Order: sequence, then structure tokens, then C-alpha cells
Amino acid sequence: MVGGLSKVVIGAVDVGGTKIAVGAVDENGHIVSRFESPTDAKRGFGDALQRIEEMLRRCAHLVGAPLTGIGVGSTGPVDPFAGTIGNVDFLPGWEGEDIVGELQKRFQVQAAMENDADAAALAEARQGSGKGKSPFIYVTVGTGIGGGIIIDGRIYRGVDRSHPEIGHHVVDPSGPLCFCGSRGCWESLAAGPAMASWMRGNMPAGQPCPEDLTAGQICKLAREGDPLARHAVEREGHYLGLGLANLITLFTPAKIALGGGVMRSIDLFLDAIRATIAQNCGLVPFQKTDVEAASLGTDAALIGAAQVWWHRFRSERT
Repeated sequence: MVGGLSKVVIGAVDVGGTKIAVGAVDENGHIVSRFESPTDAKRGFGDALQRIEEMLRRCAHLVGAPLTGIGVGSTGPVDPFAGTIGNVDFLPGWEGEDIVGELQKRFQVQAAMENDADAAALAEARQGSGKGKSPFIYVTVGTGIGGGIIIDGRIYRGVDRSHPEIGHHVVDPSGPLCFCGSRGCWESLAAGPAMASWMRGNMPAGQPCPEDLTAGQICKLAREGDPLARHAVEREGHYLGLGLANLITLFTPAKIALGGGVMRSIDLFLDAIRATIAQNCGLVPFQKTDVEAASLGTDAALIGAAQVWWHRFRSERT
């Protein structure tokens, strides 16, 4: 039993391609227990669901209180209102699986799901760097680029209540081909793998370059003074800035928070980002948009999953 724990305890589930994290979150947004398991998607959805149920029950047992509800943040496309998982490359065979319905049946509580970027955006908007800011945009830069847009405390939804794919707006139509079918979309130019691909392609002849080169390794080399790595960092900052400039022109947000693995080295990119925004946002008051690091770090996923429940069953009703 956790002393002073409020009676409202939300089960939080973060489904990723590599791991599944589960936690219990109180009504103040504090994670009071958590567990993790490798996703191991090839074992099937049913196996993963069983592990999620077991971890949620362990969380509830540790805090000494039943779960009031369950929120889920899931990677890839999802149908948040049907509660089903979409076509996700690294969750083979899971498409169409009703994770929300299954959890509601097993725990006899209301459950809700959102795309993981929308979930993290809710967390940052309500408890992190976007608190009190509207419109607020959360952008995650890692193996891909995603994000969530929060306006007046609510997730912005497009036609048919769809999730905007901000990582796939076109920045340079002569750029590389992306799996989405576009050339030069933001993700294909500024996500971590794009940064590594550019550096591998520009290595001097005869100089070895590891095939598993990562954006994190490039940032480390840049800090050590490697000239090509520093060029890669400058290029990354420029393309990140172009995408952010487009978001500022379209939404004129009060704040943009940047998260994800690549943004652990945000200090290397901010000057180039801000310079590029200033060059490309002449018709809007870009100076009033704060562009900074997200503040919740790795906690954003579970806090965000819990916020999905609050957003669906408390905020949207009012």
C-alpha cells in the first residue's frame, strides 16, 4: 500500500515495437508502480495481452487499490474509438486486434487508446513542458517523426477523427523516397535513420563506417569535433527547423516541445532550428512560439497512457 495514494488509480499501458511498459498512475499523474516486458510481437497478440493483464494486476496489488480505468498508448496507426491496432510493421499479425475491448472485459472498467504520440502530447500538455500553453505541439524525433497537437486541452483530430501524420508532410520533393510513398517527407530527411544514412553516404572514400551507425553516435562524434559529424548535425538542425517552421506557420502554437531519442542531444540542434524558423516564418509571430525540450522524458509514455483515460472519459465529456 502506498501511503496517501488517492482512490483514483489508472492502469497505463505503453505498447512499443521493442517493449511493453505497464504502470499504475494516480490522479495527480504520479507513476506509483511499473513493470516492463519485451514486446516479442511474433509470439502473438494473445500472448502479449496475457502479459499486460498480469503486469496490470501486479501494479494494482502493489498500490493496494483496484484500477479505476485503463489507458493505452500504442505505436503506429490505431483506431482510437474502435480500440483496435492498425497495420504496424513491427507488430505482425496484430492488425485489427481489439486491445481496448479485451482489457475492459478482463478488468470490468472503462478503457481507451490513442496513438502513442498523442498520448505523450497529452502528458506534456497537462503535466510537462506544455502546461498552460495552447495551442501546444509535441514532436518526437527518433526512428521516425511523430507528434500530437493539443488545443484548449484536447487532442486535435482531423476528418473522420484521424491523427495528423506530421512526420510525413513534404519538406523537399527531390528528397529520398519514404515508405509512405512521398519523396522528401520530414521523416525521411530528419529522423534518426535519415541522419545516419546521410553520414554513411558522405564518408570519404576508404574510410570505414559501421552499418549500424546511429544518430546518438553521430552526436557523440560531433561533440568530439569530427567535421563530418558536425556537418550531419548542422544538416539535421536545418531540416528539423524546416518542419517546425511549417508547423508554426500552420498552427502558430504557443509552444512546441521536442522529445524522442534524437532530442536527447537537443543542444546540438537548437541554434540551427531557431535560425531556420526565423528565415521561414515571416508572416506569423514566430518569436512568440517557444521551442524547447520536452520535460517528462521516459515517463511521458506511461503518464500519457493514463492521461488518455482522463481525456476520453472526463475531459471530452465536459
